[in-house]
Amino acid sequence: MEPDEDRTIYRAVVNDEEQYSIWPADRDLPPGWRDAGRTGPKADCLAYIAEVWTDMRPLSLRRRLAAQGGE
Repeated sequence: MEPDEDRTIYRAVVNDEEQYSIWPADRDLPPGWRDAGRTGPKADCLAYIAEVWTDMRPLSLRRRLAAQGGE
């Protein structure tokens, strides 16, 4: 392992708009975010997010478009 390699363990997190991010696992979650079910090295969490976050539009936009018949 390189001296400057990130050894932090992260967790994937998701907010109410179904937007994903990563957060250090040893820290309290920021307000408005919840655990998305994956913890591990940064690369693993980012790979998980790439797999599950297939629509980058915020949930409120998706709902509005669906209500307008645009989806």
